[in-house]
Amino acid sequence: MVTPVLELSELNFRQCLLYLYDSRLKNTQQKGLFVMKRFMLLLIVAVAAFVLLLPGCKKNDSSQSSNVALTKEAPENTAAGVLWSYPSRWTKGAPRQMRVVTYVIPAAEGDAEPGECAVSYFGSGAGGDAEMNIMRWSSQFEGSPSPVRKDDKISGMNVVKVQISGSYLAPAGPMMAATGKKDNFRLHGVIVEAPEGKLFFKFTGPAKTVEGAGAELDALIGSLTKK
Repeated sequence: MVTPVLELSELNFRQCLLYLYDSRLKNTQQKGLFVMKRFMLLLIVAVAAFVLLLPGCKKNDSSQSSNVALTKEAPENTAAGVLWSYPSRWTKGAPRQMRVVTYVIPAAEGDAEPGECAVSYFGSGAGGDAEMNIMRWSSQFEGSPSPVRKDDKISGMNVVKVQISGSYLAPAGPMMAATGKKDNFRLHGVIVEAPEGKLFFKFTGPAKTVEGAGAELDALIGSLTKK
């Protein structure tokens, strides 16, 4: 009669071990599932926050240019089959050869000279492609620094925007020799594929002045419309 009791005890002991093992396994799986659910929840929250934040940043940039006061440019001072408006605080410079119009931008505090935005048009099919002009603008800086480029579309027209910083060699005009070196300068260039050919906006000046008027240039370019 002793043996059956021992066998029953061993059986109960084994069942208890299996029960404990199953319980620990279930607890481990539940903990793993809880950690995974928590991680996924945090990931969803992070992605949602990023998606909501990104449009806000873009809206901020566009609102800066939309708040710029503009003055409509006279049709006779436009070219390439497009019209535009220019920032009201900009003034017009004297007429210059090979330019449609020249805008003078007030110098930022601490800068020794104002900025200048030259608008050029060389005729239908003239002026070269965008890459050639970007290389030419880059060569007007010491060391030909690599430009920052952005392609855009305004009123159905392809637009290329570039930014270059460094020591400006200050050419007297297109394809002309440098007149001297100007340190800490910046160039914001815009090439518009207008209905009647390429239209060029070349904004140069001390870095602080150009950077401070960046939203104004964006507003000018954003105002471009076909005639």
